[in-house]
Amino acid sequence: MPRTVLGLIGDFLQLLALGLRSHTHLAAEHLFLRKQLAFYGERRRKPRRLDDARRLTLGVLARFIDWRRLLTVVQPETLLRWHRQAFSPSLAWKSRRRGRPRLPTHLQELIGEMTRANRTWGEERIAAELLLKLGISVSARTVRRYMARPVPSGRGARTQIWSTFLRNHASEVLACDFFVTVTASFRLIYVFVVLDISTRRLVHWNVTEHPTAEWTIQQFRAVVTGDEPYRFVIHDRDAIYSSAVDRALASMQLHALMTPVRAPTANAFCERLIGTVGRECLDFMIPLNEQHLRRIRAEWVSHDTRGRPHASLGPGIPDGPRLASGSTRHQLPHGQRVAAVAILGGLHHEYRLESDAA
Repeated sequence: MPRTVLGLIGDFLQLLALGLRSHTHLAAEHLFLRKQLAFYGERRRKPRRLDDARRLTLGVLARFIDWRRLLTVVQPETLLRWHRQAFSPSLAWKSRRRGRPRLPTHLQELIGEMTRANRTWGEERIAAELLLKLGISVSARTVRRYMARPVPSGRGARTQIWSTFLRNHASEVLACDFFVTVTASFRLIYVFVVLDISTRRLVHWNVTEHPTAEWTIQQFRAVVTGDEPYRFVIHDRDAIYSSAVDRALASMQLHALMTPVRAPTANAFCERLIGTVGRECLDFMIPLNEQHLRRIRAEWVSHDTRGRPHASLGPGIPDGPRLASGSTRHQLPHGQRVAAVAILGGLHHEYRLESDAA
């Protein structure tokens, strides 16, 4: 690079010196040089390879003269290639991708803080939290750029036939299932959950060490009072859902829909709920006993219903506002700040706006 720069400076100085000479002197010198080049060409001697400085000089000078009838040392295509190479950095600079401007520094720090404080959250969850709680509209892909850790990929997609059916009948469908939790003393506790498909609201839950058909029927009686529009209940083929359970559901004007054999995706919404309970709550805690498990579940259910954004709702919160009032792009409302409330001892946090004077 220094040698090329020095060569260009030398050629520029020579051009200035030639500009001071008379027109007759330049014409005679031009003819003298052309005669020498003609003699050089007749001998068919291959010229020495030009360096980068000479190539740049010839490429620039070619813009001011009719170079095609004067060129003798190289082919025309070679000179055109030198010209393109000389101006390629300028073209690359003009056609570079500028992209979107970066987020403000305080918003980048907030995303990093939310990522570190909530280990199980992904980019969609953080973007939904910013939009619904703080009124800041940022896409999930933008959030991913500023997260402090990589985000694990999602799981398999839902079965299309069941998803279409459930979307068309969501307001009339309940889904239920059991899952098992192990206490610190290695005792098995069964958790029963009932989910409203339309609102993603956990309408009922309970725990027991010895689930029976009679106990399950009592749980449905606590859910269905006759004022709800529910018509269907999805459950698997577990033996606990005996014919007595289905008859009890029929007496409540509910039709039981049993999933196919070994097809958990047929009850995808409830399976997703159970997976979320594990990934965001029980995988990080060891219940000491049944009473401790009830306290943990009660706090998480309150968070899930009133504070946790659900991506399937647009995003939205089952028992909360759809969108923060006065939504802006990347700025907090004037005179307000972000407040964080710890959930489950700091495993999660809920964010809201409050006045600076508070």
